[in-house]
This record gives sequence, C-alpha cells and structure tokens, in this order.
Amino acid sequence: MSAEAARPHVLILGGTTEGRRLAEALTGTPGTPDALDAPDTPPALPGAARVTTSLAGRVAAPVLPPGETRIGGFGGPSGLAAWIRAHRVTHLIDATHPFAERMSFNAAGAAALTGVPLLALRRPGWAPGPGDDWTFTDSLSEAAALLPGLGGRVFLTTGRMGLHTFAHLTDTWFLVRSVDPPTAPVPPRLEVRLARGPFTLDDERQLLARHRIDVVVTKDSGGSATAPKLTAAREAGIPVLVVRRPPVPQDVAEAGSVTAALRWLGGARNP
Repeated sequence: MSAEAARPHVLILGGTTEGRRLAEALTGTPGTPDALDAPDTPPALPGAARVTTSLAGRVAAPVLPPGETRIGGFGGPSGLAAWIRAHRVTHLIDATHPFAERMSFNAAGAAALTGVPLLALRRPGWAPGPGDDWTFTDSLSEAAALLPGLGGRVFLTTGRMGLHTFAHLTDTWFLVRSVDPPTAPVPPRLEVRLARGPFTLDDERQLLARHRIDVVVTKDSGGSATAPKLTAAREAGIPVLVVRRPPVPQDVAEAGSVTAALRWLGGARNP
C-alpha cells in the first residue's frame, strides 16, 4: 500500500463554523479570529491526515476551509458510501447545519454501509434566560401561523430557503438577512439585507431599532455568530419565535465542540 493510501482520510460534511474550525485544526492552518475552540496542537492521528470538506453548494461564494473541498450532494446514503469507499475515507464527521436533517441521516446510513466511524459535531442549542420572551415552535409553518398575533414588523432569520412559508402573510413586513438573494415565492412586503455573520451586539441593536422590529423569528441554530440578535431582542423587550431542531439519527457519537471532535479523532470514543 502506498504512503498516500495509508494516510487517514477525514471527510467533513461541512457548511458550519465548526466544520471550518475542525479543518483548520487538522491541517495546522492558522484559524480565523473566531476559531477559539480548537487547541493549537490537535491530538495526533496515525500519520498526517488528509482532510476533505464537502459543502452542499447552496451558497454562491462559500468561505472555503483549508484542505481539499468538494461541492454538491452525493446521491443519498449509497452515493455517500460509494464516495467513502472510492476515496478511502477513514473517519466521517457530520458538521452540517443543525437543520440539515436529510444529510445527517444520509451520513448515518453511509456509516452503517461502510463501517467507517461517524461523529456528529453539533453545536449546543440556545436556551432562554431571564428576561427572554421566547415561544418555541416545531416548524416554520407553525411560526408563520403564530406571527399575526405577535407583531407586524418581523426580523426573519430562518434562512432564504424557507421564505415561501411566509409568502401568504401579505399584511406583515419582513426584514430578511442572507448571504445570497432569495428567490420567489417570498412575502410581498420584504426587505433583504445581504450580509454574512458573525454580527455584533451593537449591529443587532441598531438593526432592530432602525427597522422598528417588533418580533424576531429564528431557528435554534446555536453558536455565537448570530446569537447577539437574541440578546438585542431581550434588551428591547421583543418576543422571539424559535423553531426547534429536527430529529437526529440515534446511536451516533456526538461532540459539542471542535476540541471534543479532535479528542474523538485522536482515539477517544466518548467526546
């Protein structure tokens, strides 16, 4: 077997800050300023690891992590399993967005087909604190049904892919922030701000005040990049609708941080 074939090959199903941080740590690449979770020297794998990050391709100009990258889907669990076998993947990390439900189940299916160990790197969810006025919902549709009773000027931070769910709310004004412009159908009274996080607390305070926002809608994405909007809403006494995370595959090892994922890769099986 060649030296290249003998190297560990870590496939990261990415698209999150945590996925990028993990790729930075494994490749020894100096991290971005928010990459504070990963230690300077990760636990060693048996040989210098090859790192490939797979991105879904939903963002036109994604921030590419170090190492190798691929863009696009695999074609379900069997397609991912075939790619894993063809590229001699030794470790699979599901670092997709907490709401990328289908990809997480595809990863679990592919791991079962190939026997490659799988770790889900899932950032902890948000929890309300003193002074927060949060209502949890199970879906975007449920959030849309509740909105008319809560306010008429909405900061909608659930991503551009689900805007069609709110398109029937013709009397509600929406502010949407996304990396790429949304496509129809969208609510008729809509203002779009193209921006990429992280966002500061001052940014969010000014945004809520300038646009006279009276309700915020968000998914329970977790993490720090977009959390300041929740603090700004609490300070302003603005209610927040929070969409709960979808179900996740059972019996998959989980890590809540990049450091824990590195320990798992280095040999610990209880991150």
